[in-house]
Amino acid sequence: MYAVIATGGKQYRVEKNGTLRVELLDVAAGSTVTFDEVLLIADGANIKVGAPLLKGSTVTATVERHGQGDKVPVVKFRRRKHYLRMKNHRQKYTLVKITDIVAA
Repeated sequence: MYAVIATGGKQYRVEKNGTLRVELLDVAAGSTVTFDEVLLIADGANIKVGAPLLKGSTVTATVERHGQGDKVPVVKFRRRKHYLRMKNHRQKYTLVKITDIVAA
């Protein structure tokens, strides 16, 4: 059984007991979070697709930890103009473990 959820402006395919990196959530580590924006739930040949969301369906997850991704260089450069700007960026994320998928 798997589901497709939307959070942080992105869509993710999740399965029970799987881990997932999502955009930073404002919850403490060890707490439970519920994703209400469920787009699809599939259980074998039985597939339910929302238009756009499945009402009453939820995906429950436990927050494992918060962290930062790898460092990504950001370079702005214009040739022959003496223009060069170099910065770095590290995206923050929340690691969650999917505990339950409830279909309506």
